[in-house]
Amino acid sequence: MTRTEFIIFLSNFRQDLKDNPDKWENKNLSDFLEAMSAYTEDIQGYYDNMNLSINADEPSWENFMNILKGASIYE
Repeated sequence: MTRTEFIIFLSNFRQDLKDNPDKWENKNLSDFLEAMSAYTEDIQGYYDNMNLSINADEPSWENFMNILKGASIYE
């Protein structure tokens, strides 16, 4: 994923919150950041369980996108 693709993702991600707030578990910033922190801790387990060859310790635009998406629904 390129930086430009990440920018497009962010725009679409924000629009999804506006259009589908009922699908989001964490709608306010405080809840979202708490979930983002927890999901960042757990994301390697997600990658491993899905048999994805992604190392969560190697920063990438794709990794950050996955963290943001996860934080929107993580409890």
